[in-house]
Parts: sequence; C-alpha cells; structure tokens
Amino acid sequence: MQTTDTDLVKVAIDDVPPNRKRGGDLRVLLSPKTCGATSGFMGVGTLEPGEFVSEHYHPHSEEFFHTIRGRILLRIEGRELILEPGESFMVPIGVRHRIENPGDEQAFVAFFLSPLAPRPELGHVDCEPLPGEGTLPEVGGAG
Repeated sequence: MQTTDTDLVKVAIDDVPPNRKRGGDLRVLLSPKTCGATSGFMGVGTLEPGEFVSEHYHPHSEEFFHTIRGRILLRIEGRELILEPGESFMVPIGVRHRIENPGDEQAFVAFFLSPLAPRPELGHVDCEPLPGEGTLPEVGGAG
C-alpha cells in the first residue's frame, strides 16, 4: 500500500494525557484510537522513585517492556526481575505482574501489548487496589 504525507500519523508524548489511575505516568502513544493500529498498542511509562503500577494481568495480550532509563522491578507471579536500561522482558498472556521503581532516580520504560483484546474493557484485569483507592475495580477497569 502506498502512503502519502496525509496518511502518516505521528504522536508525541506531550500529545497524550497521562493515565495515573494504576500508578506512575502511563501514556498510550500508538493505538487504535491514535493511529488506527489493528494488532496492538504501544506507550511509555515514567515512574518516580518508589512509584509502582498496581498488579494486573492481560487475558488476551502479551506485554513487552523495554527499560530506557532507571531501573524497573517486575514482580511476576510472586517472582522478582530487575530490568536495567537497555534490557527487555515479555510478560505472557494471563500472567499477573506489577511494575515498580526501586531506585532513587526516575525510571522511563516503553511498553507494547499484542494482540488486542476483543473489546478494550476486556484487556486489563486489576488484582490489587489501585493507588489511592481501597477497592478492586470491575474486570477491565473503568476506562
């Protein structure tokens, strides 16, 4: 398929508002909504020292992480794995995971999920109370 300049979609990090619902500063950059993606979505996350993204799993998608700056602690089904800058890891479909910044500097990671869930509300299942909330949300979250 041939593309023209009008077909090209570029998304900058500042074009997307942060999602802080599950912890950290998460921004989905390339997705069905932003660029018409059909196979998955990609974004970046910033975690300050001590911040985390609450435990969850994806019933339909693998999640890929790549650490760009800082250190990330992945808690995966009760096991721990540290990702240093330049290191990557894939969380299989249906595996519970939590992302933390155990260091004393800001951490910056890229993430990608594929394939897409049949519907967005089915793509994410929370396993612990969200930061600042005392109860578990409905399956798939509230958006």
